[in-house]
Amino acid sequence: MQIVYTIYTMDVVTEEGSDENSSQKLAKVIAKAGVASRRKAEVLILDARVLVNGEVCTVVATRVDPAKDVISVDGQPIVAADKRILLALNKPIGFVSTVSDPDGKPTVMQFIPAKYDEYRLFPVGRLDEDSQGLLLLTNDGDLAYKLTHPKFEVPKTYVVQITGHITPFELDRLETGIPLKEKRTHPSLVEFISEDEETQTVRVTITEGLHRQVRRMFRALNHEVLSLQRVTFGEYELGDLVEGKIRVIAD
Repeated sequence: MQIVYTIYTMDVVTEEGSDENSSQKLAKVIAKAGVASRRKAEVLILDARVLVNGEVCTVVATRVDPAKDVISVDGQPIVAADKRILLALNKPIGFVSTVSDPDGKPTVMQFIPAKYDEYRLFPVGRLDEDSQGLLLLTNDGDLAYKLTHPKFEVPKTYVVQITGHITPFELDRLETGIPLKEKRTHPSLVEFISEDEETQTVRVTITEGLHRQVRRMFRALNHEVLSLQRVTFGEYELGDLVEGKIRVIAD
């Protein structure tokens, strides 16, 4: 029996048969097409920006057949990408990690060669405007999901210069978790690099991606972050990549 889909604005009715392998979650299909990460795709669905066979769909759990169903986002039909792209960028300070910015701030997309325009690349995770270092860009929504979803606890390492010096008590707090507004952070790994009379430089590894997490962790200990550079993201490393340049990881 073939799968039959009836899609409503607030409800979904499906009849699944033996061809169930062709049925996929709508957010996953959108992500695989390179439109956005899977979490962002779920937001697009909830915001009523996705049509399936001409009908608005706001149910994240909706399953579709990408070979048969017509899916569009913001009025534009999605096309399954036949090529997965993954780039590493050494992001300079002063650029936001988004495809576009409503306030007109410069974005990291200006560093991406025009030959990648057709692949609808997007940044993976956050790297603040006043931070620098390794930023990944891809059209692979599944990869972005696996790198950024909290359940996977992908490690990210930063070289951080702070005011003052970390005491043994503060080190213990970092290694056991710092209470922030949202939650207590997971344990961090801290390695000392260098120091002078007024500042200290450390290497910090976290497994979460809370908003401005590293800066807020140190602020909670009364240390201000003077500079912050991400040097690893999961298995990917910044290495000797020049600021403002990209490295092709998968093309």
